[in-house]
Amino acid sequence: MTWLAEASRAATAGSTQQAVGYPSLFLLVLIGALVPVVPTGALVSSAAVVAFHQTAPLSLVLVFATAASAAFLGDAALYWLGRRGMRSRNGSRWLEAIRSRAPEERLAQAREKLAEHGIAVLVLSRLVPAGRIPVMLACLMADWPLRRFSRGNLPACLAWAATYQVIGVLGGSLFREPWEGVVVAVALTVLVSAVPGVARRLR
Repeated sequence: MTWLAEASRAATAGSTQQAVGYPSLFLLVLIGALVPVVPTGALVSSAAVVAFHQTAPLSLVLVFATAASAAFLGDAALYWLGRRGMRSRNGSRWLEAIRSRAPEERLAQAREKLAEHGIAVLVLSRLVPAGRIPVMLACLMADWPLRRFSRGNLPACLAWAATYQVIGVLGGSLFREPWEGVVVAVALTVLVSAVPGVARRLR
């Protein structure tokens, strides 16, 4: 009966970890979408590593659904706040926060590409490090309604969550211990985020 007790304890520990982990992941990704300083990609990759090493079924599916839904809701909330700021005579602190993270050169490129390619640019913007905010501001300046923005942002969030989850699974598959996979996943995420900036500096 010892093995049965151990299995029961493992199942209880796994259930507790899931009950705490998924709401925490949702909240952190949601905050990261609203305040673009939280490394949400690294969070999703780390959660994917842990889910990869769990025996609970559908763990990876739950990580994907949690991350994508939180990113989508956070983007929608930030865009709605930005639209309120655009319509306000005095603007808003949320609009100023968006503007402060969109350099003029990046904003000009985003507006040009958005005019040429429309929603496709929005979908790709979440996969490009530091590409989300300039494109979101370009959508605000083009006076896109929230519904149109959300139509393009939904596949963008799904693709973003899938990309960083794959990074986590790759990191988790290399090691037996979850913490080792987390370290690799975070390192890969940081590397992916740093490549565009290094490329721009070299140019």
